Amino acid sequence: MKSCSAMSMESNAANDRHSVGEGSGGVNLLRPPRIFFLTMLSIVFWALIFYFISTMQGNMASLLLKPSAFSLTPFRFGRDRCVGRYIYMYDLPPRFTADLARECGKLVIGMDMCKPMENDGFGPPLPPGDSLPEKGAYDTDQYMLELIYHARMRRYECLTADPSIAAAMYVPFYAGFDAALNLMKSNLSARDALPRDMADWLVRRPEWRAMGGRDHFLVAGRGTWDFVRGEGGGWGSAFMTYPAVRNTTVLTIEASPWLGNDFGVPFPSHFHPSSDADVLRWQDRMRRQDRRWLRGFAGGSRPGSKRTVRAQIIEQCGSSSSCTMFASATGFHNSPDGIMGLLESAEFCVEPCGDSYTRKSTFDAILAGCIPVFFHPISAYIQYTWHLPRDYRSYSVFIPQDDVAKRNASIEETLRKIPPAKVARMREEVIRLIPRVMYRDPAAMDVTFKDAFDVSVDAVIDRVAKRRRAAAEGREYQDSVDGPASWKYDLLEHGHKDIGPHEFDPYV
Repeated sequence: MKSCSAMSMESNAANDRHSVGEGSGGVNLLRPPRIFFLTMLSIVFWALIFYFISTMQGNMASLLLKPSAFSLTPFRFGRDRCVGRYIYMYDLPPRFTADLARECGKLVIGMDMCKPMENDGFGPPLPPGDSLPEKGAYDTDQYMLELIYHARMRRYECLTADPSIAAAMYVPFYAGFDAALNLMKSNLSARDALPRDMADWLVRRPEWRAMGGRDHFLVAGRGTWDFVRGEGGGWGSAFMTYPAVRNTTVLTIEASPWLGNDFGVPFPSHFHPSSDADVLRWQDRMRRQDRRWLRGFAGGSRPGSKRTVRAQIIEQCGSSSSCTMFASATGFHNSPDGIMGLLESAEFCVEPCGDSYTRKSTFDAILAGCIPVFFHPISAYIQYTWHLPRDYRSYSVFIPQDDVAKRNASIEETLRKIPPAKVARMREEVIRLIPRVMYRDPAAMDVTFKDAFDVSVDAVIDRVAKRRRAAAEGREYQDSVDGPASWKYDLLEHGHKDIGPHEFDPYV
């Protein structure tokens, strides 16, 4: 016989089993066992661990200092290799992009600029020649940078539609095409109409207002001088003088040493590889190249110009048996294969100023494995600080322009004084630089080398990250200033903040 206490416990247990749902037919529902709750708690715990590991890897600072500090990146197991590298690209109205490209027949008087726009700005493919690779060679125009960057960004592996997780914001405005269409207009309001429209459109966007444009960047396919017209009139548009644009980072084929927000990037040359193997083969070919001339010059004279020493260069070259320059044959100047052949046959390539400080030929020369000779620091050393070594003596020769113009310095004597072992080291450094100054095929997959586009985007992201950190600390990040000392900031070594006297002071 069971005790009263035992019967009471059984009765209570029975009541417990039937108490749930008793009023609706007495459905018998068992309570979930404790192990179920422990299992669910464990799953939630480990899910959170995986989430924080995936979101915290990469550039921590750039994650914490996004425009929206409380936005979360998409959930991923494992490492997200795009953390800190996401780019948001604006989908601009066609008047700022495609409509300008359609005006290609009007960009340059007397020239059809529609063909250079083919193949995402690379231009028509070139047939196999003596001095160009069998594939990946194009007749690329120097003013196609906006198309080239836009095409690459469309295929950028870390493109995002969410501006809150972007490391930088890209504005694909074809400012250079607009400038080419309107430079000659006497009506300044008409010349500035589209640039002003672009600036007004941007400042109304919430993405812009997050940081006032300090996390935005643009590409201008012409030199800065075409976009900084003053209030009193003169050459170019006023696009880069607008306060909104002054906050951005502008990439241009020729930056001003006296502005704080523009940065020089390489001119596009003629070789656009699609694989690592293409680049390695080309570099090896340049190492084995027969260089029968001491120096070469690919360029014409500038009669009456006091800004260049081309006349002296041509005179000295013509009187030397170790110098080569353009033949007088019609069309040679416009033959990419002929130009590259000249550069590849020389140990040194002289790169004087021309219409402006910089030249596309500088990057043709590097592509050819030819050691460049500069006559002004603005031609390269102050321009391309993201892409070329700070130690300019490691890859180039500097002969002050005034030494050639006023003191009749001999270019040949200067070059012959360089020991052969040093020449070999300099050439190897030039060949090593080739990937950094070329623009690869945007459709290329599984490449490991960083080209000029990659180097530029990395530098932009780094600059934006520093500006965000400064903003979070309640200050303005200063990596440059407007004025005579602006260029010195770009030459500061990593970690240095103070500028002072510089060897280039006499020339800038």
